[in-house]
Amino acid sequence: MRSPHRGRRVAAAVAASAIALLGACGSQPSAQHPTGPPSTSTTAPTTTTSTVRRHVHERKRRHHLERVRRHPERERKHPHPVHVHAVTAPRPALCPLTGERAPGGHVPQRAAVAVKVENLPAARPQFGLDKADIVFEEPVEGGITRFIAVFQCRTAARIEPVRSARLVDAQILEPLGRILFAYSGAIQPVINEVDSRRSLLDDVGGYMAPNAYWRDPDRYEPHNLETTTAALYAAAAQLHYREKPPVAIFSYGRTSPGATPASVVNIDYPIDVTTWTWHRDTGLWYRSYSDTGPALLGDGTQIAASNVIVMLVREWPTPYPEDITGALENELTLKGSGPAWVFRDGAQFYGKWERPLLDHPTVFVETNGTRITLTPGNTWEELVPDGRSISVKP
Repeated sequence: MRSPHRGRRVAAAVAASAIALLGACGSQPSAQHPTGPPSTSTTAPTTTTSTVRRHVHERKRRHHLERVRRHPERERKHPHPVHVHAVTAPRPALCPLTGERAPGGHVPQRAAVAVKVENLPAARPQFGLDKADIVFEEPVEGGITRFIAVFQCRTAARIEPVRSARLVDAQILEPLGRILFAYSGAIQPVINEVDSRRSLLDDVGGYMAPNAYWRDPDRYEPHNLETTTAALYAAAAQLHYREKPPVAIFSYGRTSPGATPASVVNIDYPIDVTTWTWHRDTGLWYRSYSDTGPALLGDGTQIAASNVIVMLVREWPTPYPEDITGALENELTLKGSGPAWVFRDGAQFYGKWERPLLDHPTVFVETNGTRITLTPGNTWEELVPDGRSISVKP
């Protein structure tokens, strides 16, 4: 029969052990102040409650290790719980328009700036396109194309040649939210659209910010208007525009199983055939033209992209003459859906583009409905009139 005094003896033993432990740690009451407050000396007391707890914890740990050594089969059946403190690593800041790590670990707290850049043979070589996060290529009147180069995480010390705006620019850029818009000029209907109350384009063009532009004396007009991202941001500050980073319009991730090999992409624009060629050693697509060869920049480097998107869109004329020849400005149907190709990492994904509303980013999906993602890096989006041919070599 268990003794009724056993519990008292155990409790007394535990208390005695605790007192002995405190005594061993030098926790006797002060001789000078047996019942008063602790000493005001700057030297911390050698014994605290945490010290006692550490000793007790160490005794429990040694006891557990001894138990595991003597009876390992029990530990396998009834393992001692292990407390793991999860540590979540901070997620790196990513540039919204490229998916790459932001320079210095922080996304620049400034708006994106979109610059209209010419693409006639007389305008080549251009400057600054290699620093853009995204470049949109749009068909305009006369079968030629223009670029919209969008900068945010990176800056460009020289952008040339800057040319005029078109009505469709606002629709192309609308998913980015409020954005700075740089251009040389435009016909009045376009200016009205850029400066309308519903527009998301903050005008830093040649009319609103003339001091942000100058002429390159080594080239002929009108192919020589020059600017920089620094000059455009300075103009935005003088005009008191409220700036904030743009929203992401592309999704980034690993390739899906629907990829097929692709090494060369030919786009049959009316002005020429634009070709993108995959280079495995750099992981980039390089641009060239059927009429002028490699698409070289002013510093001799070739235009390259991490991602190339091709969208077939409907093109139709507006009532507005663009120049003295009477050529009418064109519009593009950018709402709805249509055929699309996405090229990344030496592979192609074929499917369609979907954009239910103009303020929504375009989504790209394969024929089976799988969403297509991009690889982090810069992107060129080719808006091609439907009926033009697209050829891909594996």
